[in-house]
Amino acid sequence: MTAQIISGVKISEEIRAELAEKVKTIRAKGITPGLAVILVGEDPASVSYVTGKAKAAEEIGVHEETFRMSASTTEAELLNKIASLNKDPKFHGILVQLPLPKQIDEKKVINAIDPAKDVDAFHPVNVGKMLIGEPDFMPATPSGIVELLMRSGNDPSGKHVVICGRSNIVGKPIMAMLVQKVKGGNATVTVTHTGTKDLTSFTRQADILIAATGIPQMIKGDMVKPGVVVIDVGVNRVEDATKKSGFRLVGDVDFEAIKEKAKAITPVPGGVGPMTITMLMVSTVKAAEKQLKAK
Repeated sequence: MTAQIISGVKISEEIRAELAEKVKTIRAKGITPGLAVILVGEDPASVSYVTGKAKAAEEIGVHEETFRMSASTTEAELLNKIASLNKDPKFHGILVQLPLPKQIDEKKVINAIDPAKDVDAFHPVNVGKMLIGEPDFMPATPSGIVELLMRSGNDPSGKHVVICGRSNIVGKPIMAMLVQKVKGGNATVTVTHTGTKDLTSFTRQADILIAATGIPQMIKGDMVKPGVVVIDVGVNRVEDATKKSGFRLVGDVDFEAIKEKAKAITPVPGGVGPMTITMLMVSTVKAAEKQLKAK
């Protein structure tokens, strides 16, 4: 068995094409979806993400502005900027690029964003609404995972999904989403983490395995059963002297070993990664649609 490769690039393109049509309709009614991105400092990975968000916004017709602030920005200065954007009607979504410099409390910053503009869905109000099955917005990476499963013909309904990792960004929200009695959910979910004993006994039960550990190629071929569907969330740099850059990107699973056993698997890069920015655009457009309905 050689696995079906679930292409996040292809599925992301499909969703962006759908979004572009939605944006045309919204703009025709007098509203241009707007996204404000705040970048504090010049972390190379953050700069890259922010550039990707700007490009995606332009592609689908969303107005995007990046507000660059120095690494020495104080917490009060950042909170003031957020307060200003909360009141600005041309922005339907606000995103603060994480991580932030050490002098700034990330929780305070997340809590300062108006929940109605929190397109990252990190605000406690949005986390709570997601948990009880009444979401306004879904966090980007977990909602991207659901889209990858559904659009590749791997509906999680009735399946045993094993999640490796319990982060607030991936593990916990994807658990909350998959247990809901809705399309794209209705799964039986097990969450494993650093306190789990005998991890393999759980991963071998998975019909769908979601790996979000941050440990390069942690999930080996003998840790999954034949016919499993694998979603690899990890993006890790490992040294590789054959590459010009001196490194290559790998996921949290041993792709080469597992693709011979799996029914389907996401590659790294080109799997979950492209979906994250696209799903952020989905939330931004949804926020604009809410304003349109409120008119």
